Amino acid sequence: MEGPNFWNNQETAQKLVGELRILKASLKPLSELAQGADDLGALVELADEDDSGELDVDVRAALDDLQTKLDAAELQASMGSPEDAGSAYMTIQAGEGGTDAADFADMLLRMYLRWCETRGYKAEVVDRSEGEEAGIRNASLHIKGDYAFGYLKGETGNHRLVRMSPFDAAGRRQTSFAAVDVTPDLGDDIEIDIDWNKDVREDTFCAGGAGGQHVNKTESAIRLTHLPSGVVAQCQNERSQHQNRALARKMLQAKLFQMEQDKRDAELSARRGQKSTIGFGGQTIRHYVLQPQQFVKDERTDLKTSNPLEVLDGALDPLIESYLRWSIAK
Repeated sequence: MEGPNFWNNQETAQKLVGELRILKASLKPLSELAQGADDLGALVELADEDDSGELDVDVRAALDDLQTKLDAAELQASMGSPEDAGSAYMTIQAGEGGTDAADFADMLLRMYLRWCETRGYKAEVVDRSEGEEAGIRNASLHIKGDYAFGYLKGETGNHRLVRMSPFDAAGRRQTSFAAVDVTPDLGDDIEIDIDWNKDVREDTFCAGGAGGQHVNKTESAIRLTHLPSGVVAQCQNERSQHQNRALARKMLQAKLFQMEQDKRDAELSARRGQKSTIGFGGQTIRHYVLQPQQFVKDERTDLKTSNPLEVLDGALDPLIESYLRWSIAK
């Protein structure tokens, strides 16, 4: 980076800067732990020489701080795959449950957007299909930031909501489902052999929602279907068909790459497939119960929290961290 011609090629330079940022993010926790251990050792020596015991409180505080940093470093170490350190694509799709499922999918979309906001990630909605009465049928996000995929990869699977339906005139309890799928953003480095002319069907359609008269009156939105696997990726947020096609291709490649990675895990791979059930009979990873009880429970880790509204407002860290620690011990 100190070379005189480093910035001549902006694309290569930005790529190297990104790699350096990730390397620094990996090394910083280790250097902080080493420094913290040295400081704690020196403080313990001083405390041993001090008969008053006044330094014992400082030793305990330093030890607690070091334990917190160790826990954080252990959590980051669980994200050891190269793709864990990068950005991510997320797709949310309503399942069984009619209007309640569409509304639940919209609730999940807001939850993840709020979580990204608190984490400092940039989240862009690249595709959104509205529900017939309320909520959304599906939406896709591009989440940019270090370790976005590493933190969010455990969100893949079916999510289940139980509540008194606001769309039922009788106010009966309703169970609805939505599916979340998270794939890594591998940029231009991804190597997936795709015959774009033979294996991929491209459909164009008019973009919905905001965007101006030009966006809504021209078929700028792109839907790509990988015929051998049935995997679909679509984008309508960009202002031109060319931009939407480019991003949809990246999303499709990322999904196919992740499916290849998941072949060693048959259960997760089945959940990603287009024929998996998003409802009763499918594999649910998390329950959000609003009535009559109130809790959120993760089926994999058995973690149960008593404030579902807080979780749906973006307080996902305990659930995400619990999954990552569970995946270490698995």
